[in-house]
Amino acid sequence: MKFKLDENFGTRTQEIFRAAGHDIQTVRSQELQGCLDRNLYEVCCKEQRCLITLDLDFADVISFPPCSASGIVVIRIPRNPGFALLEQLVLQFLQLLTQMPVEKKLWIVEVGRIRIHQSEAGK
Repeated sequence: MKFKLDENFGTRTQEIFRAAGHDIQTVRSQELQGCLDRNLYEVCCKEQRCLITLDLDFADVISFPPCSASGIVVIRIPRNPGFALLEQLVLQFLQLLTQMPVEKKLWIVEVGRIRIHQSEAGK
């Protein structure tokens, strides 16, 4: 699958996705750091890439409708997490991805659960 990792993910997270066989682009590699969220959303839609982010703003389904995207995944981490917890949440997401598609959905990945929002237009 094609993913775009937001600027808050480093090379170790990229390697987890690549090791699972996914096509990864990053906000940094495309020099999109600091761009408006709307611009990033539009780039992801145009490139048909699922956005992986820590930015809770992307959970706003009115501003960033999942039905128009290749998927939006917001990873919710507690304050000051270690890399081990972030890695655990990414692996939790990748495991569920093998069982169901993320396209046209918003997934919120938290410790111990994943909430999935699918808008009416995306059904």
